[in-house]
Amino acid sequence: MQTEEIEIDERFGKEYAGKYVFQEITWAKRNRIIQRHTKYSQMPGKGVKSDFVAIQAETVWASLKQQPEHKPISLEKLLSEEDGIPIELGELLSKVVNKLNGISHKDLRFLLEQLSEKDRTQLFQSFGFVKNSDGHQGSLENSQPKTSSNSS
Repeated sequence: MQTEEIEIDERFGKEYAGKYVFQEITWAKRNRIIQRHTKYSQMPGKGVKSDFVAIQAETVWASLKQQPEHKPISLEKLLSEEDGIPIELGELLSKVVNKLNGISHKDLRFLLEQLSEKDRTQLFQSFGFVKNSDGHQGSLENSQPKTSSNSS
């Protein structure tokens, strides 16, 4: 299975600085995560709602195999709206994990189509793609990790 290692400096805070190692998860694990957070209607194959944030958080958590000794990342922190990880760090972790696990644009489009317009806007805001009401906007370009791919 493929692994991805990133070294995070103190730009997200001293708490998050250190080495993180992610490992590709299995197809079955990824699909179970998606199914657990997708509700379907009575019409076969028609999704009603997907909790994309929970899917992404669980995918990051399932892929995370090593982090700094004081364990700054937890599933609860990934899911928290109040005391969660910084937006830019979430973007970075999502980008690494999506690349590693091969979540395609088609998969992402399907999941996004299940969300209401309001939920999509909130999701994009949480990832810094849409300006929040305070005018702040994040960017993936400011959060590039040092990465290396290894095959195990």
